[in-house]
Amino acid sequence: MESGPVTSVEVVEPHGAMEFESHDAAYSFYRDYARSMGFGTAKLSSRRSRASKEFIDAKFSCIRYGNKQQSSDAINPRPSPKIGCKASMHVKRRPSGNWYIYSFVKEHNHELLPTQAHLFRSHRDVDPMKNDARARRRKNMSLDSKLLNSYQNIDNLENYFRSPHDKGCSLVLDSGDAQFMLDFLMNMQSENPKFFYAVDLNEENRLRSVFWVDAKGVEDYSKFRDVVSVDMSYFSDQYKMPLVLFVGVNHHIQPLLFGCALIPDDTVYTFFWLMQTWFLAMGDHAPQVILADQHESMKSAIAAVFPNVRHCFNLWHVFDKAARQLKHLSLWHDKFMKKFRKSVLGSCSDEQFEKRWWKLVDSFNVREVEWVKSLYEDRTCWVPVFLKDVSFAGLSTVSRGESVNSWFDKYVHKETSLRELLEKYKAVIEDRYEDEAKAVFDSWHEAPVLKSPSPFEKQVSNVYTREIFQKFQIEALGAAACHLKKNDDNENATIYNVKDFEGDQNHVVEWDKSQEKLNCSCRAFQFRGYLCRHTIIVLQMSGIFSIPSRYILQRWTNAALSRHAIGEKMEEVQSKVRRYNDLCRRAIILAEEGSLSQESCCYASCTIDDAHKQCTSLNNSGKNEMQPDYSVIHVIPCNEEVNRSCGRPKEPISDPKLASRRKAPRKAGSRRENVLDDNQSSKKGKEISEVRPAHLHNTLPMQLHNMAMLPGAPSSQFYNLATMQLPENSLP
Repeated sequence: MESGPVTSVEVVEPHGAMEFESHDAAYSFYRDYARSMGFGTAKLSSRRSRASKEFIDAKFSCIRYGNKQQSSDAINPRPSPKIGCKASMHVKRRPSGNWYIYSFVKEHNHELLPTQAHLFRSHRDVDPMKNDARARRRKNMSLDSKLLNSYQNIDNLENYFRSPHDKGCSLVLDSGDAQFMLDFLMNMQSENPKFFYAVDLNEENRLRSVFWVDAKGVEDYSKFRDVVSVDMSYFSDQYKMPLVLFVGVNHHIQPLLFGCALIPDDTVYTFFWLMQTWFLAMGDHAPQVILADQHESMKSAIAAVFPNVRHCFNLWHVFDKAARQLKHLSLWHDKFMKKFRKSVLGSCSDEQFEKRWWKLVDSFNVREVEWVKSLYEDRTCWVPVFLKDVSFAGLSTVSRGESVNSWFDKYVHKETSLRELLEKYKAVIEDRYEDEAKAVFDSWHEAPVLKSPSPFEKQVSNVYTREIFQKFQIEALGAAACHLKKNDDNENATIYNVKDFEGDQNHVVEWDKSQEKLNCSCRAFQFRGYLCRHTIIVLQMSGIFSIPSRYILQRWTNAALSRHAIGEKMEEVQSKVRRYNDLCRRAIILAEEGSLSQESCCYASCTIDDAHKQCTSLNNSGKNEMQPDYSVIHVIPCNEEVNRSCGRPKEPISDPKLASRRKAPRKAGSRRENVLDDNQSSKKGKEISEVRPAHLHNTLPMQLHNMAMLPGAPSSQFYNLATMQLPENSLP
């Protein structure tokens, strides 16, 4: 290499004849050299000219240069790679502006790792296509390229780090727990290829963070991804395990687990990795609203990964934190909390909240408290009056006990260890599936009981799921305890004052009749997803006796799992839900009978498959005169087990043979119903005593593999862990 400025990266050993155009070009060269040799780099020092203020001297070194310096009484010592290595490159600036190598130390006192160079922080921002080994690994990955692109939406990850130590922490685990966890995750993935997990390793190959989600969680997210709560209740000193949960809610107001994670700290880097990993696992689909704690690092990570998603704070978390942050108020504490809740929940307008807020903070002399100031600055993220356009689907409540987030409390206690959690995980998931299956069954087979002649109650009785209908029913009955008074009438809307005698509260309802828009100061629809008694009485007194379709959310109906919207007209909503319920009842009867033997399972499966094709053809063509043809049934086994037991027949199975199969001897006590008989199916539906959760693990539209996700790495850096073993000396 000739003397002169280096304009391109060449992997050669540094020597005194080299010159560089700039300070950055010199470091870029040394970093490329280090990557080829297998060690990480750092900018050790630099010096500027006192006169020109320009850099004139710089020293770059191996990441293990020098010795660790830390107080012996440090409570939480941070890991350090320094072991006294002397390898470095010292460069200086000539008067002409070019930089030259003043000194170079090649020797290291440790092993070099050229095949693992991409793990070092200094090499993670480099174009991955320049590394052949990494490019080959990415080429062999079966992950969809669209999913990989989710990691390329952020410009430079380093911009979000506030501390150079953000990426150095690791999980504090008991001996052997790290390998136990990896074994558990790999076993889960071997049982179900759709099981997703990722691990984040620090530079010493120690576990930093772990994330996992089962296939059912991914499938549930595709149906109920409107609101997601990131629950960090277990990430505190009170709990032995730093657990983070991604929680949603289904149409039966039951919790859905969209993912679990263990994280070592609450830095921006950790939350960024967590959010990006979860986003990838969910198929690159962002939610509409994320409910999370009021945490600066969390806010930064969510804003970076989900720039178009609304980030709000859980009300129960705000109230709980307020009680702890302001406990110094002592005797005035209860009085403050009462007025605090009133100013937050009772304000009907922005102006009213502002007036009450400043009066409150001045009365208790907390205006200058930093946390109170930050809470006010973030008021649009949690105060209901500023969240008129946000729907929380019941996930944001005043107290944690009312929220579905608390469902995990019976499984996780302060002394629960990692091994105990992982051993309980399957039982937790199975309990959730069983509860959901029971709720689905009850909603299909138990007719709702009307408790009043209210047209609103009757309207939604066969539309809402049983749980939502019962809650709405309380509101419909409570409308009788409300007194209405018109306050103002303008060209845009009519304003009503509603006195709720049962709750002894006054509320304001805006009713725009031309656009059929309602807005109540209690914010019930925004927080729970169905109309409150105050809006019901306004509709009734305005001569409207049906709920506008915009206020009946499909996510709360029996047709919530349908792939298609239920329509805008109320008649269409009711009609589709009735058809949906009827088909579900028939499907359950068919499933119970078809599961009695492999032979009947084959027949039921191929019948369903054929019916699905016929229905799809009918809906796509719009030719309603087309009739299903059951004269020829092509057997398509329902799964691999059935495929092994009954195989694929070479010839179609005709009706006579199928009919003879129906007459085969059956077990004592078995029940058989004509699936096409309306009367029999409706009677039989109430007799079914048990329904098992559907197996959704093999129905996902994408193929996800278990992967190790490396800290700060581009999207391509995922590695299959099926044969991976962490070094024994790396395990906690």
